Amino acid sequence: MKRIIVSFFVALGLVSCSNAQKTEFSKEALADKMLTVDGTELTFSDILKKYEGKTVVIDVWASWCPDCIKGMPKVEALQKQFPEAVYLFLSYDKTPESWAKGIEKYAVKGEHYLILSKWKGGTFSNSIDLDWIPRYIILDKTGKIALYKAIEADDEKLISTIKNLN
Repeated sequence: MKRIIVSFFVALGLVSCSNAQKTEFSKEALADKMLTVDGTELTFSDILKKYEGKTVVIDVWASWCPDCIKGMPKVEALQKQFPEAVYLFLSYDKTPESWAKGIEKYAVKGEHYLILSKWKGGTFSNSIDLDWIPRYIILDKTGKIALYKAIEADDEKLISTIKNLN
């Protein structure tokens, strides 16, 4: 009986650890290349340095993603509720042209970067355990990850995290 109980708690501990929230991006993610709207290539690390000292809401999206488009009104509401936060949109669009059209078509307001590594099996997506878009990540003013994963912009944890950081 003791073995069963011990085995249960060991298994529970392993599951809990695998679902633990990350507080930092991996070296691979930080080194991954992204494109600015004007065509400049930057590393993700360089992008994050630009927003040090601010609460950052990262929205991983694509203009071809129906759930991303459907969620844009929730993002706009979040921007109205927390205008002091930086809204960093990281796109998995297939081309810079489709990405630019998507930003304009859906009137996406914020800071924009195109992820240059592929979505499935790419460096950035693997490093953030990306399994769905949209995906929201919240960074505190020191650049640490305060909320690792949300898939809705009106998620209660997401909203309370931003409130606690401001």
